[in-house]
Amino acid sequence: MKNNVKKSRINKDITQEQLAKRVGATRQTIGLIEKGEYNPSLHLRVAIAKELGKTLDELFWEVE
Repeated sequence: MKNNVKKSRINKDITQEQLAKRVGATRQTIGLIEKGEYNPSLHLRVAIAKELGKTLDELFWEVE
């Protein structure tokens, strides 16, 4: 699943570890989300979006 988490995280100048701690996940989970290999729960998606200052659409909406 494509997403903009990595790009948004890098733009905020935070590491995977920092984002993971802030949203209550592991660094490995954040890495898998960024690679599109893990589909996070809605709760985790909302936490990531809030932490990165983005909407769910901006981070996770797929446009083909």
